[in-house]
Amino acid sequence: MPPQAYVERLVDLLDPSADVFLRGTREDALAALAAGDSNRLRAIAGQYALVARQGKTVRMARTIGRPLRYFLAKQADGPCLIVADRIDAIFRQLESEGLADQFHPSYTRMVPAHHIVELQLIGCPDPNPVYRRYFTPQRNRLPADLDVIGRQYMGALADACQKWLDTIDTRQPIGVLFSGGVDSGGLLLVLYHLLLSRGESPSRLKAFTLTIDGDSPDARQARDFLRTLQLEMLLETVDVPASELSYERAVQVIEDYKPLDVQAATMSWALCSAIRRRYPDWKYLVDGDGGDENLKDYPIEENPELTIRSVLNNRMLYQEGWGVDAIKHSLTYSGGQSRGHVRSYAPARLLGFQGFSPYALPDVIEVAEGIPFIELTDWDHEKLYALKGEVVRRGVRAVTGLEMPIYPKRRFQQGAVVDRSAFDRLFPADERAYRQAFARVFA
Repeated sequence: MPPQAYVERLVDLLDPSADVFLRGTREDALAALAAGDSNRLRAIAGQYALVARQGKTVRMARTIGRPLRYFLAKQADGPCLIVADRIDAIFRQLESEGLADQFHPSYTRMVPAHHIVELQLIGCPDPNPVYRRYFTPQRNRLPADLDVIGRQYMGALADACQKWLDTIDTRQPIGVLFSGGVDSGGLLLVLYHLLLSRGESPSRLKAFTLTIDGDSPDARQARDFLRTLQLEMLLETVDVPASELSYERAVQVIEDYKPLDVQAATMSWALCSAIRRRYPDWKYLVDGDGGDENLKDYPIEENPELTIRSVLNNRMLYQEGWGVDAIKHSLTYSGGQSRGHVRSYAPARLLGFQGFSPYALPDVIEVAEGIPFIELTDWDHEKLYALKGEVVRRGVRAVTGLEMPIYPKRRFQQGAVVDRSAFDRLFPADERAYRQAFARVFA
């Protein structure tokens, strides 16, 4: 009797419509990935999550803008690799095949952004995946000239937005999730300028700003920002009652328990839900996520694990975390914004929007990593925190001719509520509450 045939399967649950290709095509990207060619894959510009198979070899890759998860299930006749953008999608697939008893959320794996992950479907024991970078930006390559840096940084953003505009229907409106902060402000003005230069109507553009119970610091800031530039007609405030906010729902949406990400996702879900109710057919939403990571604009003092030397000496620390070779790297979640970007991606995606996060694109990150941060700041925290506003302000002026107002940094989840006491009523201070909510999702 011949031996039983050994079968290995790949179940690809990814939705290609969520990808955005700005240079090169999906076919180009898949061919480069299938060949394991890092240089060819880096030449593709966009926001994507990809999987390609050659025989028993499966390769996966993604940019920050799209999550990409996988799970290797065991069957008597061979392994089954399930690939999806969500943990619950993997669970449902396992359940449909009678394999739910193998599932635990911690058994799922996240492909780290900017790496080709290679797996061999050869059965038990399963070999560890191999990680190979395809994006390695050169650090400190730019001169310590803020005008040059600003022009290159916002120029890269404008180039990405220009290419993105080429891919969408000119009749479709564009929503910007807008607080009047540096990142959403710079993005809105670049898009406004590009639409005018293309001879397209800027009335397509809408700045959506969240308020909770009728008022918020972000709403006042957004109004002041646009009034300064005589662009108030772009603003649309979206009010949501505090009673509709639920951090437990946000935990389920992003399938994570990190407090800052859950808090931001709570507000993103509220804003996107309200936009969807108001505009049932709206498609495109653009956000400024990634700007803080690129310009290293987080309060280091709030994280006991960080020092200014660790932030400035490690390539893409905020984008990727400590890296795939570090003991702190999470196989389930990846690290840095590679993990946290789900706070932006998932709310928009689940509500039927096509999201776009241009600051998180490799072409834009590459310019940011070229900034000589140490030379510009001399290890001074306050100089580092002031740098982003100055870079973006000068870059917006160079690209658009507009003078952008700059306001003090404020997190999205804090700017959407009227004051700190209102924030504290919405969100637990103890991280255990978020972990417990996550445990209940997959109980």
